[in-house]
Amino acid sequence: MNPIPPSPSVNRRSFLAASGAAAASVTFTAKSYAAIVGANDRIKIGFIGVGGMGSGHVGACKSLKEKDNLEFLGVADCWKTRADQAAATLGTKAFTDYRAVLDIKEIDYVTIATPEHWHSKMTTDAMDAGKAVYCEKPMTHSIPQAQAVMKKQRETKRPLQVGVQAMSDDSYASAAKAIANGVLGQVVQAQIEYVRRYDKQGPWRNPETTDDTPKPADLNWDAWLGHAPKIAWNPHHYFEWRNYGVYSGGIATDLFIHRITRIMKACTLLYPRRVTGMGGIWQWPDGRDLPDNFEMICEYPRGMTVYVLGTMSNRVGVDHLIRGYRGTMHFTADGWEARDKDGKLLDKHKKSGGEDIHLHHTNLHNHLRNGEPLNCPVELGMAGVVAVNMANESWRTSQMMGWDSKNEKMVPAHTLNLSHVPETPAEA
Repeated sequence: MNPIPPSPSVNRRSFLAASGAAAASVTFTAKSYAAIVGANDRIKIGFIGVGGMGSGHVGACKSLKEKDNLEFLGVADCWKTRADQAAATLGTKAFTDYRAVLDIKEIDYVTIATPEHWHSKMTTDAMDAGKAVYCEKPMTHSIPQAQAVMKKQRETKRPLQVGVQAMSDDSYASAAKAIANGVLGQVVQAQIEYVRRYDKQGPWRNPETTDDTPKPADLNWDAWLGHAPKIAWNPHHYFEWRNYGVYSGGIATDLFIHRITRIMKACTLLYPRRVTGMGGIWQWPDGRDLPDNFEMICEYPRGMTVYVLGTMSNRVGVDHLIRGYRGTMHFTADGWEARDKDGKLLDKHKKSGGEDIHLHHTNLHNHLRNGEPLNCPVELGMAGVVAVNMANESWRTSQMMGWDSKNEKMVPAHTLNLSHVPETPAEA
């Protein structure tokens, strides 16, 4: 829990501007970043990691090739077969070392879709190589890594889009404006979920993977491990890595990050004051070291709590709500509605966009060409990493975690003199 020296601090006001929640009052120009491409120039992309999610990026960018004027200049994966297949799909070159893609000077941005433990290293290396980045969620595996990425982004000015694709649904930016205008009155609580019901194999297990599954002959296992502890080939760690804390944060970082980020954008939240994570390995004690059922509660300095439910044993969820003194905002498939205690409609929004990888890439393309605000920039990515890591640490240590804002790190909450009243309205 000892972080790198704190990156330039982010207060809530600058976060609003950076996240796009206050986009109406913030002007982004082509001079915002040194990596902006010409308005009519072809955007050249490289791909790092082309497994499950990575193949989604390959397919999305291929479908956008003509519309968004794209060119593909390289694919890297430590499993050569995967790299070759993706390269053939895109008509480009394949590599087994991601640094070979970063060495291609013409590339404008790279996608990073690898296990979480590689995100920070690849992202900072890409920025050092002069590339913009689309990095899958969570932005990083740990809080110190997120701080390092934010520090590097500030130094290099390379654009970074974090892969929380729901941020390309305008419902949450619209909700932020409505809440800021007082539609709900004082906001006090929000709830949201990510629930699933897995079959007998349990979360993120592949029934075809066994203890005896051999290592593919053309997979560089040591390269995949990277800075993780060196161990002999383990098919469960490779094919089912989301079950192990050395590579992933499990439910919190793979699923909750999608949900908590929505509430953060809608309520213009930054770092939580206190977080509790609860759950356990209740149904599938199969060697995993991350919970199969989990929930978290975050308390924020503005004076509100956020509850996130995450059972993997039952798919019945809870309504996605933001509760205020004047009314309640209900998120629906079409957008949102705000109603008072008697059910009277206060305001509503019909969404445009959606949780769509194509829209998320196009947003980055528009940012590179004309400075359109990023839907999920580094500040929002950092805020999400802090919340879900605090929840996981609370679960691991059986104690409530607090955010030490002075030293920018998580610590046991009882070691801090935390206030129990909201921040002043100017910073709430």
